[in-house]
Amino acid sequence: MEPRDGTAVCPTCGHTVTATRQPLFIITGASGSGKTAILSPLARELGRDCLVFDIDWLIDPFTIQAADRPLDWAAIRAAWLAIAHAVAQNGRPTALLGPLAPFQFEGMPPSRWVLRMHFLLLDCQDEVRRQRLEARPPWRARDFAEQLAWASWLRGHIDDNIDTNST
Repeated sequence: MEPRDGTAVCPTCGHTVTATRQPLFIITGASGSGKTAILSPLARELGRDCLVFDIDWLIDPFTIQAADRPLDWAAIRAAWLAIAHAVAQNGRPTALLGPLAPFQFEGMPPSRWVLRMHFLLLDCQDEVRRQRLEARPPWRARDFAEQLAWASWLRGHIDDNIDTNST
């Protein structure tokens, strides 16, 4: 099926069904930027207008599926695109919180079912990020160098941002 003017069209037979597309709002940031901290307040604020999800909510099912293999992050992103499309069929856009970037969705067939993607970067100073990561429970990863590098990359590629130093 292919999207066309509010419908999904079968390229083989031409059969059509209603298929609404809505925007996908991606709230991104490296670990320690405040994504988890804003999840509940954001969901309460947007609850009637937009469904809010955390990318991590699919980690456990995908871990089961992966067994002893590494997680397939492209499949996880594709699953969230499918969920966003399903939410759109109910007339709502989706907000997804996760450490995501536009390039991770390029060329993904399910992205055609999203009207457009908007990225918003949650960001804090590196020292604040380091303190937040150090304050996490022991079972959480403390990959400081990787997260600082990812934060730097996101700063250079996501224009819209919110400073979370004081949150």
